[in-house]
Amino acid sequence: MSTGTEVPARRTLTGTLGVGSIVFMVVAAAAPLTVIAGTVPLGLAAGNGAAFPTTFALCCGVLLLFAVGFCAMSRHVPDAGAFYAYVQRGLGRAPGLGAAFLALVTYTAVQLAVIGYVGAVLDGLVQHWGGPAVPWWVWSAAVLVLVGVLGYRRIELSGRVLGVLLVAEVAIVLVFDAVVVGRGEQLSTAFLQPSQVVSGSLGIAIMFAIASFIGFEATAVFRDEARDPERTIPRATYTALLLIGVFYTLSSWAVVSAWGDDAAAVEAAAADPGNMIITTVTNVLGPVGGDVAQVLLMTSLLAAILSFHNVLARYWFALGNARSVPAACGRSHPRHGSPHVASMTQSGIALGFLAVFALAGMDPVTQVFAWMAGTATLGVLALMALTCTAVLVYFRRTRADTRVWHTLVAPALGLLGLMTCLALTVANFPTLIGGSPALAIGIGAVLVLAFVVGALWSRRPAPVPAGGLS
Repeated sequence: MSTGTEVPARRTLTGTLGVGSIVFMVVAAAAPLTVIAGTVPLGLAAGNGAAFPTTFALCCGVLLLFAVGFCAMSRHVPDAGAFYAYVQRGLGRAPGLGAAFLALVTYTAVQLAVIGYVGAVLDGLVQHWGGPAVPWWVWSAAVLVLVGVLGYRRIELSGRVLGVLLVAEVAIVLVFDAVVVGRGEQLSTAFLQPSQVVSGSLGIAIMFAIASFIGFEATAVFRDEARDPERTIPRATYTALLLIGVFYTLSSWAVVSAWGDDAAAVEAAAADPGNMIITTVTNVLGPVGGDVAQVLLMTSLLAAILSFHNVLARYWFALGNARSVPAACGRSHPRHGSPHVASMTQSGIALGFLAVFALAGMDPVTQVFAWMAGTATLGVLALMALTCTAVLVYFRRTRADTRVWHTLVAPALGLLGLMTCLALTVANFPTLIGGSPALAIGIGAVLVLAFVVGALWSRRPAPVPAGGLS
């Protein structure tokens, strides 16, 4: 019962994010330097060899088709729930809430993957500079606390931090690319040869490449904090996707060119995938360049953790407002305009999982990173396929937009491409997570269970709107 003097909790987010700030947010989530350091060697060694750069371009093309329908529908979905809001608008409450729970598991998994990796990288850096050996999870916990503080405050602060970190990590790679091209020696042409592109294991190459784009689709999560969201969100989505695609394709080609089109690059990647990029940068830019790249790899991981934390906090916020999780998660801070309760919730969840990993004695790279990254790859492909389906159904049902390319052709082609990528990922999933079929089945079951639980949860009686009782 209300006394009439209480100040109601704010349940909306505020901000003035422009295209540039949102692009920084989602490109940082993709962690460009981390992809070049972690995914490219794996794609070279286990995928289609020296033609791996072409795989990035192919996957970017598929995701651009997805983005056409995604952006067309953005002006008809006023909520900031991204996958959750889109699937619910197109397919109904049950699939929508199933997608929401699946998204929470998926993005939490990718954040946990990077949390494990950053702990290992920080431990290696400190020991390299003569510091003490400290358990990796100590460093990961420190990073989570920092991210939690930034996530609690106004979104523009996170945007500025991510902007600085992103510019630094991209700059070192672009300098590397420029030096390789400037030398003009043994520049790779394998990416232009169809026989090379389909050589080796194209399926594994596509699996690694598509995983590298995770995060670009999160632009819609920041809708409530964007200036003129009907224009800002589509522009940010296309800009982020194109920047990521061009950067990955160009930089992976430069890595291959630094070794030559023969087997040298593939052999180097297979021999030491963890250090292949640092070795390559050191060979091209010298020891100082290698040291700088190591530091920026750490900040790249920090930027990715912060970005995914912001995405997850806004999922919790949207679900809190829908009363699908505790309503407190749907409150916004009276001064910062941030989803502060949702942010603290996500920080607590991440710290809880980190404690489990530490107590279980799990390796931060071969187990935490590999297992969680694999989970996220499978989950985000399923979410994008669901979203494409929702776009097709929504526009056929409502006729809210009659542009054939935007509402039918591009989404249908995108769905076909995404289903192909999903099938390849499922077929090669044990490879992605270390070769265990039993573990692959277990992870798949967790993702299916998350969707089913969300769909069943939607059968509860409809919640009373905020402010509906006094």
